[in-house]
Amino acid sequence: MEKRNLGNGETSLLGFGLMRLPCIDGTGKIDKNAAITMVDTAIEGGVDYFDTAWMYHNGESENFAGEALSRHSRTSYSLANKMPLAFIQTAADVERIFNEQLRKCRTDYFDYYLIHNIKQSFAEIASRCNVYEQLMRKKEAGYIRKLGFSFHDTPQFLKQTVEEHHFDFAQIQLNYVDWEQQNAGEQYEVLASRSIPVHIMEPVRGGALAHPGNKAESIFTRAQPGASPASWALRYAASLQGVQVVLSGMSSPEQLNDNLKTFSPLVPLTANEYSVVSRALMEYRKAGTVQCTGCRYCMNCPEGVDIPKNLAVYNNYTRNLHEKHPMCKFLFDMEYGLLKAAGQQASLCVSCGKCTNKCPQNIDIPVLMELTSSLEEVCRQ
Repeated sequence: MEKRNLGNGETSLLGFGLMRLPCIDGTGKIDKNAAITMVDTAIEGGVDYFDTAWMYHNGESENFAGEALSRHSRTSYSLANKMPLAFIQTAADVERIFNEQLRKCRTDYFDYYLIHNIKQSFAEIASRCNVYEQLMRKKEAGYIRKLGFSFHDTPQFLKQTVEEHHFDFAQIQLNYVDWEQQNAGEQYEVLASRSIPVHIMEPVRGGALAHPGNKAESIFTRAQPGASPASWALRYAASLQGVQVVLSGMSSPEQLNDNLKTFSPLVPLTANEYSVVSRALMEYRKAGTVQCTGCRYCMNCPEGVDIPKNLAVYNNYTRNLHEKHPMCKFLFDMEYGLLKAAGQQASLCVSCGKCTNKCPQNIDIPVLMELTSSLEEVCRQ
């Protein structure tokens, strides 16, 4: 397993994001036996960085982290957690949530701790509640070893953030789609120019780049038979200088094993392979899919709409239409029908807009729900 030490403590280059763990079919609950086996396999394979958060898996990820990781020596892994700005109203909430996280994770300290989802819309909350100052005191007291932040905003606001406060690391969304689309390249340069270690989230864009479409996949396959599209995306992120951890939210043993292979050891992309990625990116963009990562920050919808699942159905239809799949309409009707049967379909959306401000990708969710709903009639014609 490839290791990185950027003066910030040595970690495995591959990090295990406890955000998309395997679930029991139809319940949304973590399949603990399967997930614990994956954690054990990851540790055996050299992974020592695990990342959780307050809202992951409807609040159960931290409990799972505590249960799964406490079975191992505390010095054998690094645990990252986050202070959720979206759930803070008063300064007292910071202390309450932090103590609850320690309890749930069954630990006395966090190796890496982040202010979660720093962006301009949360700036007032962070300032009013003295979030940075409170967490710095936790660091001074030994409850936090390294303090950082995760980020979903503009390069300009990123510059402001790192100029106002000292951080040990920063976590940004970076992949070969978002390098330009969400200014990840500019954000990376802001951090690299200041020698701030970079932790990367969404390197496979919520799984979208594991299945970027037949045409894009064929480009990767011709260049390197047997290598998965996901491995190309992970190598793209990990090949950058100054990257300490590349997080992957793994949902199956197959994904885990493929990722372990990719990082044991990492083979950085060559100049020719960067051109392969560029050609695949061109094909991916032609499909016109919505850039949802399935993070579920938009949930829960007061009307019961499962927003990420509806967007996934919309993306499947768009990709199949682009590739002239003969069963394009049938597949949409089947997938959307399952959402209707569960009472989670897009047509239930009332455009209240409560989800929009929560979306890190700035997707106009009500508009997409209307588009998805309208496809039902299109696909029956």
